[in-house]
Amino acid sequence: MASELKERINLKEINCEKELTLAVIGGKWKLIILWHLGLEGTKRFSELKRLIPSITQKMLTNQLRELEEDRLVERKVYAEVPPRVEYTLTPHGESLMPILRMMYDWGQDYGNTFVWKD
Repeated sequence: MASELKERINLKEINCEKELTLAVIGGKWKLIILWHLGLEGTKRFSELKRLIPSITQKMLTNQLRELEEDRLVERKVYAEVPPRVEYTLTPHGESLMPILRMMYDWGQDYGNTFVWKD
């Protein structure tokens, strides 16, 4: 679990399951990273960067580290030159995919009904 999240739990700032869930997957990029890994499978860092062009390298690194620390993403390093690193959803990360799919469908419906409606 990310150290900031652990600290918030220890300080009793997160006191229900909904807040915990949002704390773990919240933020601008985590859901997008999880979505790509869930739909398209294992990805290298550079592939994720290409799929999310507006994310900075530093932010992608930080978000992947937090997702790994929270056990939603697994990082595998291959002993090659140059080193190859791949990211995959863990079973717990995969368990989020039905929720992410429902969020996608809801967003699509909302957008079609209210945002992109002409």
